[in-house]
Amino acid sequence: MAYVLMVAGLVLLAIGAELLVRGASALARAVGLPSLIIGLTVVSFGTSAPELAVGLKAGLDGQADLAFGNVVGSNTFNVLFILGVSALIVPLTVSAQLVRLDVPVMIGASALTWIVAADGVIRRGEGWALCAGIVGYTVLLIRLGKKHQPPCDQSESKQTAPQEPNRLLASVLSVLLGLVLLVVGARWLVQGAVDIAQLLGVSELLVGLTIVAAGTSLPEVATSVVASIRRERDIAVGNIVGSNIFNVLAVLGGTAAASRAGVAVSPTALRFDVPVMMAVALACLPIFFTGGRISRWEGALFLGYYAAYVTYLVLGASHHESLPAFSAVMIFFVLPGTALGIAVSVVCALRKTTLEVRIGS
Repeated sequence: MAYVLMVAGLVLLAIGAELLVRGASALARAVGLPSLIIGLTVVSFGTSAPELAVGLKAGLDGQADLAFGNVVGSNTFNVLFILGVSALIVPLTVSAQLVRLDVPVMIGASALTWIVAADGVIRRGEGWALCAGIVGYTVLLIRLGKKHQPPCDQSESKQTAPQEPNRLLASVLSVLLGLVLLVVGARWLVQGAVDIAQLLGVSELLVGLTIVAAGTSLPEVATSVVASIRRERDIAVGNIVGSNIFNVLAVLGGTAAASRAGVAVSPTALRFDVPVMMAVALACLPIFFTGGRISRWEGALFLGYYAAYVTYLVLGASHHESLPAFSAVMIFFVLPGTALGIAVSVVCALRKTTLEVRIGS
């Protein structure tokens, strides 16, 4: 029954997120926002609605490890797995705004999470502060989108005016139905995940970091993969960056603000999972910067690291004897080699940019 509940919850989350994204996207297009801003706000916030629903439900039920693990695991999954798969399908072009503004905001939000969780709990006041951050970020993005909004064709607006009320009503109904399905799906998914953790004898943190995190990220998977296939690269990348920002500031902040005791953070998560989330966010900046694109080999690198991350979690949960050797290989060989490769790529990109400036002048 636990597995049935979990699968049914995932199905409802996927359907609810799809309805929510479609309705919200229609409302955003009526306002005239550019595709990158829609990807960073409407699409990313909509696809993160399952994380929000699951986080609030788990937090209010006192399952702090599940709530916190869901956010940290989803952020790691979003970058390493979803961007990796998307880049393997087609190399992803990265907008200059992502490098200048949105990725630094994602890094700052991840660092802020580490700071407020350092004492073992994210308190209610800190949760409200995180929520204020997502409001400020959203307002900034909308203002930037308005600056680049193309002029409206008055003749076209007159032709579509009679249809607008019906479209707006359909969009609002789609959003409301999506929210209902998300709430029900979250309830079933959390209950099933907790039951499975008890049956398998593993921690709720591990379930939240893996099964629940991957399950609630299914809307992001579908959105970014489809956007990559359709060459909507701004939406594919913006969806992931925006989702990670929303997860930290809105989902984790909202969960802490809604709970009187805040969200407790386990020492295990502070020692390993939060630093991994921070490292993944930091790795995006040089990779996005080099050539303004995510190449296929960089996508394969992301996927390889996600496989290594999950392997480490499973080995640690089972106390496998090969864990020390696996950790040593990752720390002393794989990570330094990757850092060196990224550093070389950045240096080459800087030299190329300098040469282009000199030629141009």
